[in-house]
Amino acid sequence: MGPGMAWLDLLQWPAMVVTLVAAWMVGSRHMRRRELGFWCFVASNVLWIAWAWHDRAWALIALQVGLFAMNLRGAHKNDPD
Repeated sequence: MGPGMAWLDLLQWPAMVVTLVAAWMVGSRHMRRRELGFWCFVASNVLWIAWAWHDRAWALIALQVGLFAMNLRGAHKNDPD
């Protein structure tokens, strides 16, 4: 493995942290925090997909795409308009 790939191996850790922060935020009573939580979930989906692509974890990519769709649905349902 080359030095350029080492950072991709480590990408799973920030992805995990962003996912946990997102889950915490969407449970907030404050609408603004919930909205930010949905965007954090989107960021975590991107991070997980990048890591999974590198690791050839195709099921994880499929899961993240499905979770992204659910995050969009949740963001839409959270919108008061």
